[in-house]
Formats: sequence, C-alpha cells, structure tokens
Amino acid sequence: MSPSPLPRIAWIGLGIMGAPMAENLLKAGYPVAGYTLEAHKLDRLAAHGGTPAASVREAVRGADVVVTMLPADREVTAVVLGEDGVLAHARTGALVVDMSSIAPRTSAGLAVEAAARGLRMLDAPVSGGEAGAVEGTLSIMVGGEPADFDEAEPLLRALGTTVVRCGPHGAGQTVKAANQLIVAANIQACAEAVVFLEKSGVDLSAALDVLGGGLAASAVLSRKRDNFLARAYAPGFRIDLHHKDMGIVTAAAREVGAALPLGGLVATLVAAARAQGDGGLDHSALLRGVERLSGTTRNAA
Repeated sequence: MSPSPLPRIAWIGLGIMGAPMAENLLKAGYPVAGYTLEAHKLDRLAAHGGTPAASVREAVRGADVVVTMLPADREVTAVVLGEDGVLAHARTGALVVDMSSIAPRTSAGLAVEAAARGLRMLDAPVSGGEAGAVEGTLSIMVGGEPADFDEAEPLLRALGTTVVRCGPHGAGQTVKAANQLIVAANIQACAEAVVFLEKSGVDLSAALDVLGGGLAASAVLSRKRDNFLARAYAPGFRIDLHHKDMGIVTAAAREVGAALPLGGLVATLVAAARAQGDGGLDHSALLRGVERLSGTTRNAA
C-alpha cells in the first residue's frame, strides 16, 4: 500500500524567515504554493520548486494546510480575515497555522473566527532567527487543539528540531513573548559586557571564548558573537520586529498582572535604539546603544 500523499501547503509571507522555511518544506517533499507582495521572492520560491500564486485567494485554493509568516498583528489579521483572505477562500476543514509573532489575544480571537467558518487554527511562532530558519533547527511553540497539533507536527518537524504544544489557542504566542523577553535581555547584557571588556583593555575575542565556555554561555552569545566582534548588523531579526515583540510581552504581562521590571527597561532600550535609526539592523545592534551611552559609537558594518 503506497503512503498517503503529503498535504498541500499554501504559504503566505516569504520574508527573511518565511522564504527558507517554505524551501525546507519543498525539500521535504511537500507541494507548496506561495504568495507574498514582492515578485522577486515568488521567483525564488519557483526556483526551489514551489508554485507562485498571484493572490492569497489563489494560494489557499485547495490547500490542506495554510501557513502564515507575517510581520505583525495587523498583517496577520488582514490576511486571515480580509475579503480576499484565508478564511474567505480556504476549503472547509483546512488547518491554518500562523507562525508569525503576534499578541496572544489576537491569536485566540482568530482561532474563534476560524472555527466559526469551519476551519481549524494553530498559533505556532518560532525562535532561532534566520540561521534557524535556513538550517531547519527552529524552536516552535504551539497553541491549539491537541488533534490539530498532531496533524501539523510532521510538517513542523521539517522546520524545527524543538516542536512543543504549550497549551490552548494563544499559548504558543505567550511562550514566544517570554522568549523575546529573555533574548532581548540577554543581548543587552552581552552588549554591556562587550563595551565593559573593551574599555578595560581586554582581548574581546578571547574574553567571549571563555565566557562561552562557562555559566554565562548562551545561544545568544554563540549566535551573535561575530556580530559583536565585527559590528556587523545585517538583519537576521530586525530591531523593528523586536520592538514590536517587546510591546506584546509588556502588554500581555500587564493583562495578567505580572511585573516585568527588567523587561520594561529592556523594552525602553530597544525602543531607544529604534528611535536612533537602528530599527532596520539586527537586534545585536543593541550594542550600538550601549556604545552611544559610553561615548564609543562605531559605524555598523
């Protein structure tokens, strides 16, 4: 008996993260129809064996699973609920997997709207940045019904190495918000350590090597080490997006009565970096904010 064919995927959003993720599904044998606003990104999808679509409506027609990977709440809401959007044109019973990072409240609301139109929905945001998307090693945190998670899990494991259902609708986004809080605080601490070490006359490369071998080691320190050394801030994850995410975590924490004293400070520092014109740089460019405060600003590579 031949195995069942893999589900047909509609992929909406082919940015820094979305494009390599869709390509990993193609490598795994999934048929993928994709839509994004930039024509050259559709050409890239076609070059990897995907099917470019002229609209969301065209992409989702006949799809078994619709994946959205978009910048923020506004874009996700428009694509899912719009007149030419996912819920209006996906087939009844299709599974919608939103892998964007948006507010937990928004995810829960979209799941209710999907159910009312005969579709199912999971929130499945990711962590790991562009490198994780390319390598297929993302951490994926999922909210939704257990049966829907079980259905989506093989697909998600083509994209990440850590795939965990965290609870009901919105739970994945809540865990992602916590993730972004930890990452921002970690980057800020690393940036402050870099400036402290350099001003003290220490060999920075040697210092980061030894810090990376002790209790101060972290994925952030490992992934961003070269950024700090070279002051190279090509965006793997832009400060603009981390600013959005810090707004999500601080608002969600306020709703549940959780104090974030460090989180509030880091959110302010991220906002300040953005206000200083660094929004399009990688979030490791928080180092530039520490340098400005310390009087040692360098040009970004």
